[in-house]
Amino acid sequence: MSIVLLLIGVLVVIVFLLVIVFNRFVKNRNVVKDAWSNIDVALKRRYDLIPNLVETVKGYAAHEKTTLESVINARNAAMAVPSDDINAKIKAENQLQQTLRSIFALGEAYPDLKANAGFLDLQQKLNEIEENLERSRRYYNGTVRENNTYGESFPGVLFAGMFSYQHFEYFETEEASRENVKVSFN
Repeated sequence: MSIVLLLIGVLVVIVFLLVIVFNRFVKNRNVVKDAWSNIDVALKRRYDLIPNLVETVKGYAAHEKTTLESVINARNAAMAVPSDDINAKIKAENQLQQTLRSIFALGEAYPDLKANAGFLDLQQKLNEIEENLERSRRYYNGTVRENNTYGESFPGVLFAGMFSYQHFEYFETEEASRENVKVSFN
């Protein structure tokens, strides 16, 4: 009788531990998805602002058509990526961020544009969105780190396959986007 009770006790403890591990996987996955949704909201705000910025720049730098088209193309490509495909979204956002930097480089090259109140307002709004995105990215990367660490360490690694553990990628910028934008008017 005592062996049966001992086995039942051990079984209850194992089930209890499995429930705790499972709930931690669920919590981590949901926190990462919540962090991603914060980024997604800021990206949508940025997408809405970009056409206004491009239209403002068009009046001052009409011969910079290729720069403006590349910004619009990058925006459209980023919007076309499903928000649940996080890795593809990160890649598209890095490309968009790089093209946006080229628009602000145009602002430096055209003093009249740089002094335009509409351009300055749009630039300020975009800077606010970028700061919000930066905070959201840091938070997202922190949640990804916690999720991935738990799934790759003990005891999570033992049950990762059983509980459909999902490894997430960090939101990192590409090497090319870290370089200064070069604008040439030759």
